Amino acid sequence: MMNITIRQINAFLQVAALGSFTRAAEQLHTMQPALSQQVRDLEAELGIRLFDRTTRRVELTEAGAEFRTIAAKAIEELDIAARNAQGLAERKRGRVIVAAPPLLAAAVVPKAIVDFQEKYPGITVRLIDARSDQIVEMVRSGQVDCGVGTFHAGEEGITSTLLARDNLMVFCAPNHALAKRKSVHWKELEGLPLVTLTRDSGIRILVEVGFEAAHIKLVPAYEVTWITTALALVEAGLGIGVFPTYAWSGAQSLDISGSPLEPAIARDITLITRSGREVAPATQAFVRFLRKSTSGSRPDKQTAKLPRRAKGNRMNR
Repeated sequence: MMNITIRQINAFLQVAALGSFTRAAEQLHTMQPALSQQVRDLEAELGIRLFDRTTRRVELTEAGAEFRTIAAKAIEELDIAARNAQGLAERKRGRVIVAAPPLLAAAVVPKAIVDFQEKYPGITVRLIDARSDQIVEMVRSGQVDCGVGTFHAGEEGITSTLLARDNLMVFCAPNHALAKRKSVHWKELEGLPLVTLTRDSGIRILVEVGFEAAHIKLVPAYEVTWITTALALVEAGLGIGVFPTYAWSGAQSLDISGSPLEPAIARDITLITRSGREVAPATQAFVRFLRKSTSGSRPDKQTAKLPRRAKGNRMNR
């Protein structure tokens, strides 16, 4: 590897442009002997003579002219790289790829993207909705910059940061006996037809914990994959459902009532990144908006009856 410095190349390019060591030294605000030494050191490193020097003029040799073309391009590309890096550091440009399960991808991330891009319009954000296990693998492999969701603690190669906590609520049809309650005890769910998610869902595991703690048996009346399907069954009066508070976002077009459960069971909404890898400035900035969106997206009222609205796109899970 050659030991060539940017200072040497800049000195050479300035002399080549001005045809004078003296004027080049003035332009670079350095002493002429020092600049001459930089050029000599560059020539020694390259093993070629770059200039023909006389008492009256300084001219490029054939090798010097060829080197000038290559060196000028290298300096230009280096300058572009430096400005790009500075733009990334100052969050003026860049890209963030975030993955989230469909529930949070619909309820939390869009608001964070809108607010983030208002402040950082030069940074693009790409959202991928996927299952929690897929998100962990995408973060671990570097396919995405960060993931948002509920994940198992101690995942290898993963660093977790708590964003918020989300309590479970009971959802039911508006004419149900549990509707519009300030709170509902888990014991009161005993014997009621229950709409649940399948057992590969982290939400289902929390529901099972709640039933077990209340010493009541969980026997699903309907067991489905997507929250949208579950909420539709609840609206139809085919059963009650126990889902996170964020499920409100998927019920905006439905006629459903919700109440908090006691004792409360919460799940941690966390941000995950790959361990041992520096988090890019753009991602660091986006996390702040995710945190704000996560804490501000839950309904203010503990109980509510959602008005029927025009049917639109619904969240999946």
